[in-house]
Amino acid sequence: MTATDTSSSYYQRHIFFCLNKRENGDSCCADHNAQAAFDYCKAEVKKQGLSGPGKVRVNKAGCLDRCAGGPIAVVYPEAVWYSYVDQTDIQEIVESHLKSGVVVERLLTPPDVGR
Repeated sequence: MTATDTSSSYYQRHIFFCLNKRENGDSCCADHNAQAAFDYCKAEVKKQGLSGPGKVRVNKAGCLDRCAGGPIAVVYPEAVWYSYVDQTDIQEIVESHLKSGVVVERLLTPPDVGR
């Protein structure tokens, strides 16, 4: 097995949602309804039968250090970073990327966006 071989991976894909809350007033994903997006994605993945071993895992994450593009989610093993706005965007990520393996180009976080 090579580092890029995912055939024996426990999950086919992970999606991580930054849920970080900054107490100092700096911009953070928690201020952009990240928890609601996480909850919606988790429920939608389960509803569509996409969750579980060999399928998709929806995970919470702390700061992913790309705050300027927030709210942020990242899908592995492809390392595709998304900036989303609402449930419609999350639905598109679930349908296109998590279900069919097709990246949602319009939601990609620009590569130079960081904190």
